Amino acid sequence: MVGHSGRQPVALIVAGPTCSGKSALALEVAARLPATIINADSMQVYQDLRVLTARPTEAEERAVPHRLYGVLPAGQTGSVAWWRTQALAAMEDAWQAGRLPVLCGGTGLYMRALTHGLALIPECPDDIRLAARDLVAQDGSAAVHARLQVLDPESAARLKPEDSQRVTRAWEVWHATGKGMSWWQAQPGLPAADCRFVAVRLAPERPILRERIARRFAAMLAGGAVEEVQALLAQGLDPALPAMRAHGVPELAAMLAGVITRAEAEQRAVLATGRYTKRQATWFAHHDLTENGLTKIVSTYFDTDTQFSERNMDDIISFIVSGIDAPPGRA
Repeated sequence: MVGHSGRQPVALIVAGPTCSGKSALALEVAARLPATIINADSMQVYQDLRVLTARPTEAEERAVPHRLYGVLPAGQTGSVAWWRTQALAAMEDAWQAGRLPVLCGGTGLYMRALTHGLALIPECPDDIRLAARDLVAQDGSAAVHARLQVLDPESAARLKPEDSQRVTRAWEVWHATGKGMSWWQAQPGLPAADCRFVAVRLAPERPILRERIARRFAAMLAGGAVEEVQALLAQGLDPALPAMRAHGVPELAAMLAGVITRAEAEQRAVLATGRYTKRQATWFAHHDLTENGLTKIVSTYFDTDTQFSERNMDDIISFIVSGIDAPPGRA
């Protein structure tokens, strides 16, 4: 049903903001359809962050094939291009095994690299990359963004001044190549994956999401989050690395340094995660997950610890199967 078998293969996307129940839904799908769950979350790729990124448990990973979870050490940086290559290989493996690839996560740019293709932007030399990072750390992203408006106004117009990561990236690309991010993104790049995508987007109401974020972070603290951050800090890694900026890491690091209390760390981490989920929800609301309209939006929170309507689950599975079995002309 999901392999090649002479027709274009199909992959499922399960997307939504952090804490919306994506992993639980993916597991439920895998209980009903032969599936391989492929991580599409930029933080869950790191080995060192099982607790704070709410990675699937070891038991869950044994029950259903999981790919690209905990595959990079915290000292490395996982890029969109790297993930795309790995995800395509995992999808092919799933199809060859007669399984449905289920791309599960909240990093929209990762998914879009598969569904819409990816611009080929050259890697920047280490000296330029480090200089850009130091400049933003010293002067602030807003000041660097203001300079970028003079050098590369088209790229700067697409960035928020406070988005330090993307401002740094735009600055280093311009200085390394003499061309702005917008110019590179307009050039021919890697094509979309040669398959049909069906998507389920979880979009629970914000009060429910806020309550879930607070409850989950409390569970993380009880489940070893502090010890996880202690082990991470013991590696002496560059604080600018993505893994060091995962939600909860800076806050618990400040707590361990005696700068803030445990209660303050918890409050700040919950607030930061809430702000991030709002940005995620906005991104998903303004970007198509598929190019064929095969997207189902589910506003109910999904959680294996609560009673999720069997009727809702049946509707989701029916939608997925109809997308898989759709004639090629509907793709």
